[in-house]
Amino acid sequence: MHIGTARTALFNWLYARHTGGKFLLRVEDTDRERSTEAAVQVIFDGLTWLGLEPDEPPVFQHARADRHREAVAELVARGQAYRDYMLPEELEAERERARAEGRVVRSPWRDADPATWPDRPYAVRLKSPQDGDTVVADAIKGDIRFQNTSLDDLILLRSDGNPTYNLAVVVDDHDMGITHVIRGDDHLNNAARQMIIYQALDWEVPVWAHLPMIHGPDGAKLSKRHGAQALTEFDDMGYLPETLRNYLAKLGWGHGDDEIFSDAQAIAWFDLIDVVSAPARLDWAKLNHLNNHYIRLAEPARLALLVDDVLEDRGVSLKQGDLALIERTLPLARDGAKTTPMFVLKTRPLELPEKTRTQLAEPEMAGRFVRLRAALGQVSDWSVPGLEGALRGFAEAEGVGLGKIGPQLRAILSGGAPAPDLAGAMTALGRDESLGRLDDALSLVS
Repeated sequence: MHIGTARTALFNWLYARHTGGKFLLRVEDTDRERSTEAAVQVIFDGLTWLGLEPDEPPVFQHARADRHREAVAELVARGQAYRDYMLPEELEAERERARAEGRVVRSPWRDADPATWPDRPYAVRLKSPQDGDTVVADAIKGDIRFQNTSLDDLILLRSDGNPTYNLAVVVDDHDMGITHVIRGDDHLNNAARQMIIYQALDWEVPVWAHLPMIHGPDGAKLSKRHGAQALTEFDDMGYLPETLRNYLAKLGWGHGDDEIFSDAQAIAWFDLIDVVSAPARLDWAKLNHLNNHYIRLAEPARLALLVDDVLEDRGVSLKQGDLALIERTLPLARDGAKTTPMFVLKTRPLELPEKTRTQLAEPEMAGRFVRLRAALGQVSDWSVPGLEGALRGFAEAEGVGLGKIGPQLRAILSGGAPAPDLAGAMTALGRDESLGRLDDALSLVS
């Protein structure tokens, strides 16, 4: 599930909520080879993770094939579609002639007398108008005109009896009562052909809104070289679903200068009139900033479970008490975290930064930290105030400022990763873990 698809789903969801309508899901699986159970499940899982649950059970398009064939029969009866008996080699020859003459394919069976129909398999084609224009009224791009001479006679029913995508979506949208179709602008050409089907069946045309593409930071079409594309990749990289909802909403739509907003605000503000027609650009810096915002708002217990997921993916199993330790530590360490993997707890013994190892190897510094370990081992009040007092008292006894022991102690406690204040870090880690990390560090340089 590409992030472009995710944004399309989000915009449909926002508009449905904004207007008091329904957000509906249809699995367009007329291509049976590509529509595997696993591929469909990826869509369901992606929408669930993003928090976009449909208001009704999903509709599977292939299950409605009989209804699609019924609509095709009606079009033939109305004279708006015809049976095409061209053989494969005849179709290829017609394609070559059409290319040479700069026109679209036209079947010789378009206006054939039914009495001449042979007894062999056939496709059914839409009898598209051959002059004038087809105008697609788009809520984002305005009126788009297509010359009918450029529109071929669309195949509605293949020779094996299976309906095609463009026919199926029109019938399903009509039968499902769809009023608004918000989709990517790669469907704009389809809209012209679908418009003709609606008109041929005397059905009301829904409001179409074609969204611009999402490009990479360099303005080029989004590709693998730009990084993550699939929704699952953003999940794996440690982005929160509320971050993606907020960020994707900003890709092509906005409400003044508001960058951060709740779902309720987005629903209240969202309108198609504010969607821009120019392509949006993926901006990793903005995404990271936004994710940090939502990480800071998230409950520590939830974040701890996400960190546990990261560890499991890396083959690391937590010991008893580790999850509680992570949960206590997260509020002190999340201010600078852009993604959840940045919280991953390093296992002991921690690898110290080279600068810290060099400093601890100096006899004076080594002796001071041996004494610090002994002093901290005597602390009975293992709280932030108690530890702050103990650290100040130790520094005064040594005749130095806290700046002479703080950087090294912080590196020992965190392995060089960003860490909160010393007393806060030791309180979160707990007495045994803090003293254990000091013992590990001193053993490395003894």
